[in-house]
This record gives sequence, structure tokens and C-alpha cells, in this order.
Amino acid sequence: MQKIGGEAQGTTYHVSFWSPQATDAQAIKQSVDDEFKRIDQLLSNYRPDSAIEQLNSTVSSEPQVVNGEIIALIEQARAVSIASSGCYDLTIKPLFDLWGFKANKFSLPNQDTLQTTLKEVGFDKIEVLDNNHLRKRNPELKIDLSSIAQGYSVARISALLERLGIDNYLVEIGGELQTRGHKPDGEAWRIALEKPLPDERTMQKIITIQQNEPIAIMTSGTYRHYFDVNGKRYSHILDARTGVPIEHNTVSVTVLHPDPTQADAWSTALLCLGRVAGIKAANKAGIAALFIEHQDKAFNEYSSANLEALHTVVIK
Repeated sequence: MQKIGGEAQGTTYHVSFWSPQATDAQAIKQSVDDEFKRIDQLLSNYRPDSAIEQLNSTVSSEPQVVNGEIIALIEQARAVSIASSGCYDLTIKPLFDLWGFKANKFSLPNQDTLQTTLKEVGFDKIEVLDNNHLRKRNPELKIDLSSIAQGYSVARISALLERLGIDNYLVEIGGELQTRGHKPDGEAWRIALEKPLPDERTMQKIITIQQNEPIAIMTSGTYRHYFDVNGKRYSHILDARTGVPIEHNTVSVTVLHPDPTQADAWSTALLCLGRVAGIKAANKAGIAALFIEHQDKAFNEYSSANLEALHTVVIK
């Protein structure tokens, strides 16, 4: 087993891999780091010179030339948004800022301001013209790819390894991951799911991957980024239909899917919907998902139909 790792996208990454052929770990690490730099230049909402922030800073309703990868991600996210009845939406950035999550300083908006900001949000305000052009129907529209970019990054790094002939790996970025194959001794990859608690890191479940085909495991939770004000918790997960933080008891959703990009978007969308509506949406779309609800002092687990039918993955 060879391992490489480092810092990327405001977090850390770890890649474990092996191959019967000779591999140069340092050369692979350089290729991985170069790919992270390329993705950062493209998708980061935290650097003004990135392609997505250049798009966000352009106040215009005229057609614009946009990188094809961004267009593809927008369209993948649009499909998940439709499946979530609009709860999940990449254009939610103005609402996120309004509540103070960007500056990490809570701000309870009044109803007039909230309704005005809501009018700036919505996938219907993004018109994709072709694979390299789109038009912002609202010139002020801003797109936040953070709910899908990390999954896409996992997919890109995994694809890089496969191009190098590496078929056995675990790629993890900030807790989001994909596996393929198995360990050198034939043992299955085993993944720990964290208990959704804000102040401690303990294990909730172990996922054993008993398949060689690629599978992504993505978790979204409410327990890392929130405000507690006057005894009430305000999650950073906002419902794009209402503009307010979610209030249901679902605290985390883990999605298992062959495509890391899809898994990342779906985990956020299902967390936004909550367990009741989320399981309906997951079942309709054929998504394998584990929902964890905080009820009284207990963490209760609920599975979608596809997760229950996924016999190549054992969750204990």
C-alpha cells in the first residue's frame, strides 16, 4: 500500500493505493496536486480570480463564455434540484450571506429583506445555451459550487489514478471519498462514519465495501456549521424555497453512489429535505442513502430502499 496526502480546498486529502505494476508515489502526488490547483482555479468561491468567481462578478444578462466543466456541474446540480423540488439550489449564495454564514456572524433577516433576497435565487435564472455558454437571467446571480465541487474533485483524482493504471484505491478529500478494488491482502476497504455530534469525534458506523467497482460515500451534516441564538439552532443548510435554515431533526445524510459528483449533490439535497421527504425523493430517484435523526437524546437511522438493497456494502 502506498499513501500520499496534503492540503487542498481548505481541508486535507488522503489517497491510499496499490498496483501490481511499479508506481512512483511522488510523481503521482505531483499530478494530484496539479489537478487540485487546476480545479481550484476553476471552481473555488474563495479566490476572486477563479472561473466561477469571474462569472459571479460579471453583472450582465448577455450570453457569456463559461468553462464546459462548470456548465456540466450546473446541469447535474439542476437535475438534483428538480428532484428535491427546489430545496437544493446552487444559486443560494445571497441567502447564505444574508444569514451571516459567510462572515460567520449571525444575522437574523427581517421578512422584507428575506423576500427580496429570495427573488435573486433560483435555477430558473440560469439559462444554459450550449456546452460553453450560459446567460444569467438575473444579472446579479451568483453560483456557489461548494456543494458539488468536492465530489467532483474526488471523481477527478480517482480518474487520474485510473489513467495511470491504478485500479485499487481510496481517495478521500475532507471526509468525502471514493473506493475501487480492495486492499493488497484482499481485504475490503472499511470506512468509518462519524457520529453527528458538534463537539466530539466518535464513530457511528463502519461501512465495509464488498465490491471492486467504484463507489462514492458522501456525507452532509448540520453539526459542524451553525449558530445557536437564544436557545435555537440555525443550520447552514438553507431551504432555497423559503430562504431559511432547515428545522427538521435530520442531522446527517450519507449517500452511496457510483458517481462522486452525484453523491455530493444528493447528500446535500436530501439533508435539505429531511428524512420524510428525503426518503421519498431518494426512493423515486433510486438513491442509496442513510438518514440519521436526532430525536431526544438518541440518533435514529433510516435507510432508503436502494440502500437496503445494496448487498455489496455492509453497514454496521
